[in-house]
Amino acid sequence: MSLYQRLHEVQRSEGPEFASGRDPVLDELRQRVHHLLIDEVGPLLYDRRIGEDELRRQLHEHLKVILGREKVPLSTVDRSQLIQDLTDDVLGYGPISGLLADPEVTEVMVNGPTKVYVERNGKIIKSGASFIDENHLRRIIEKIVAQVGRRVDESTPMVDARLPDGSRVNAVVSPLAIGGPFLTIRKFAKDPFTVEDLINFGSFSRTVAQFLDACVKGRLNVIVSGGTGTGKTTALNVLSSFIPHDERIVTVEDAKELQLHQDHVLALEARPPNIEGKGEVRIRDLVRNTLRMRPDRIVVGECRGGEALDMLQAMNTGHDGSITTIHSNSPRDTLARIETMVLMAGMDLPVRAIREQMASAVDLIVHLTRLRDGTRRVTHVTEVQGMEGDVIVLQDLFLFDFGMGVDESGKFLGHLKSTGIRPKFGERLADNGIRLRPEIFAQEPFARRMAGAR
Repeated sequence: MSLYQRLHEVQRSEGPEFASGRDPVLDELRQRVHHLLIDEVGPLLYDRRIGEDELRRQLHEHLKVILGREKVPLSTVDRSQLIQDLTDDVLGYGPISGLLADPEVTEVMVNGPTKVYVERNGKIIKSGASFIDENHLRRIIEKIVAQVGRRVDESTPMVDARLPDGSRVNAVVSPLAIGGPFLTIRKFAKDPFTVEDLINFGSFSRTVAQFLDACVKGRLNVIVSGGTGTGKTTALNVLSSFIPHDERIVTVEDAKELQLHQDHVLALEARPPNIEGKGEVRIRDLVRNTLRMRPDRIVVGECRGGEALDMLQAMNTGHDGSITTIHSNSPRDTLARIETMVLMAGMDLPVRAIREQMASAVDLIVHLTRLRDGTRRVTHVTEVQGMEGDVIVLQDLFLFDFGMGVDESGKFLGHLKSTGIRPKFGERLADNGIRLRPEIFAQEPFARRMAGAR
């Protein structure tokens, strides 16, 4: 077994507290060779006439020459691994390059130089990767954010960025990150999930997929809600795929993640302020601008603040069929969050006026939950029916049956079931030539129990 293999085995076996399994001689050699390599080939890294394959080949040649001058004895395997690691540092993202290339990894979480976690199959586990020290991790972070024209330092210790493939990046450095720096990368799927994928995953049934398809084609305003990491953006992407190809779609996002395959799509992305604190373009500015772009549909990646007011106004002024996502714990909490975000817009509106806007604008809430078994499921499909007094009336159309329990492996056996109640907006869909089949709302025993309990 080579030195590198032994070190990786130690890292995997020692657990989270592992911090001293690296070979200091090898680390010192790696740092020294890295600096020599940058000194010798620095100009090549910025020569756009050289392709990536040719650049990688030249780096390998230079590394072999540099290592030939060093006096540290290395086996053939160790030498090859060292060359690969140094190449990843220069051209890629260092120790996490392999994790980012792994299709089974959906998220990479770096909690300091020696603690790198990944999410696989909905579960968070510790990986065997680690950085040499904080400076090594800091260099990789600076490289990532520099690619999109951002910076991270003591004056700007938090930054959002994205990799060339669209993966979302968040980094926090000192003085805010104690024991850091911290780096979180949510990977961007090269082949985005389709409605068939979500059905196969058990996120919802084919019947619910047909119902949601009808709602989107019928130009209902839909909000996708849920907590962090519940799959809201994936669900939004799937719902957006139901939009007909002959409609003009404008998307607004903080960092571009949506992958729509319609022909007529205009993607807008917010911009943070520059070093001087100028030039910021907020989500709210973009939402307002979409109204001047003659959209058939407005799709907002996520409402986080005052843009919720502009989104409600768009939904209420002829832009039916708009879709957005919101962080919340339940459909009822979704409305409470929208109410709070509208107040964040700085408009001194009475609460009743805000609720009337919401009741008139929003037709359907699709709520997702990340369950204990790591799966992401739609747990509520809820209709917004209108106002009764000062309260917005919600009606669950589909609910997840938690009462079916779990199997031996801890996986939930339940699924989304109809409550047997038909939505009031069924008449609106019928007016648009879309008829909901009666069997969609066939009531199951669980739903009858729930209806009797209410």
